[in-house]
Amino acid sequence: MADVAGLLADVVGPEHVSSGDAISPDYEHDECLTVVPVRPLAVVRPATTEEVSAILRVAWTERIPVVARGSGTGLSGAAVASEDAVVVSFERMDAVSEIDTENHVAVVQPGCTLQRLDEATAAVGLVYPVFPGESSASLGGNVATNAGGMRAVKYGVTRHQVLGLELVLAGGEVIRTGGKFVKSSSGYDLTQLIVGSEGTLALVTEATLRLYPRPGHAATVLAPFTSVEEVTAAVTPVVASGIGPRVLEYVDAVTMAAITGSAGLDLGIPADVEANTDAYLVVVLESAHEDRLDEDVQAVGELLSKLGATDVYVLPPHAGAALISAREKAFFVAKAAGADDIVDVVVPRAEIARYLNTVGELAQQHAAFVTGCGHVGDGNVHLSVFQPDAARRHQLLVALLGAGVALGGAITGEHGVGSEKKQYFMELEDPAKIALMRRIKAAFDPEGILNPGKIFD
Repeated sequence: MADVAGLLADVVGPEHVSSGDAISPDYEHDECLTVVPVRPLAVVRPATTEEVSAILRVAWTERIPVVARGSGTGLSGAAVASEDAVVVSFERMDAVSEIDTENHVAVVQPGCTLQRLDEATAAVGLVYPVFPGESSASLGGNVATNAGGMRAVKYGVTRHQVLGLELVLAGGEVIRTGGKFVKSSSGYDLTQLIVGSEGTLALVTEATLRLYPRPGHAATVLAPFTSVEEVTAAVTPVVASGIGPRVLEYVDAVTMAAITGSAGLDLGIPADVEANTDAYLVVVLESAHEDRLDEDVQAVGELLSKLGATDVYVLPPHAGAALISAREKAFFVAKAAGADDIVDVVVPRAEIARYLNTVGELAQQHAAFVTGCGHVGDGNVHLSVFQPDAARRHQLLVALLGAGVALGGAITGEHGVGSEKKQYFMELEDPAKIALMRRIKAAFDPEGILNPGKIFD
């Protein structure tokens, strides 16, 4: 250990290397409910791409596993290292390097948080549209997991916003992919191959991201429904209306009560309406023009009424913002309530009703309580699973994830596979695809030092 720490200290300085008892417990876990904390061999905090390159040259020579880490807000265990691994923490590489207002792009370092980028873009009337629910999350982590969030129904997920990357390969080589342009037919798209690879192929040291004009006006519409089937049936007509919602969220009644109660938020919904509500649809609309926003709000309200909403509420701006904030904290509310796991299955949008019906049946069969919400506009369903018995929970998760895959979906829409969904991924994914992924991994990382044991063994 002394030799490894010394080699790393030669690169970044001894004050930026931690080992043994000097390693903070924060580096031993992420936010995944099932991950077991592990103290890594060392934590190193580089400040430049050149230092990252030198760290990987040391790791390559010494055959030391390396795990990249941003803010540690992930939900799959992807940033948790083994006892023999070095964590490369990007907390010192956190700058917004450039806001290019002519090309509508931002260039950021991997440790830059969503909040920092949002503040920088707001100052020039632009916005980076991916908000996965935690403003302290890092852009490097978002790239690694292809983070999504509530705005994906309008803007897509991280991979739709990443135009280029600076990468350090396993042996220390530095390459650039993409750039400040939106299309290219120049060989394989290495940028998109890296997005979502969870640090298993390369370490991202810079990202070039697409920006958009920041709309000046927004409104939140809340529609209660008496059944989940009615909520999910309303989604396609809303999307097809051409109104273009920024957010289209399904929240079941149990989750709505939990998140508003935790936030101390009273939405003013009459008690008799709440009592007869099984689920809510939350629609956020935005526009650069207030009059057009008013027209869209009226149109979506009339449409939701026709589609069976018990009532339609246009929330005051402060209440609308508070509801979205409360929804973003749904994970932490579930965690505080004792949830044993979180599922983020994604299915085709038209299959959500069918999938949720199956979820209810499976929960009963496995003596579990399952509640949740989701980015219903893009088919991403988030479920909080309450089943403390590990064996029963495993059987339930296999069934829940398998049901999503059977409907043409995938086991994770935005949290990633990491270590905690790996067993389900291996069991439910096409073996031929996994074999191809292994060959890609071997091409990028022949010594297997980059985040080993994540996605697959």
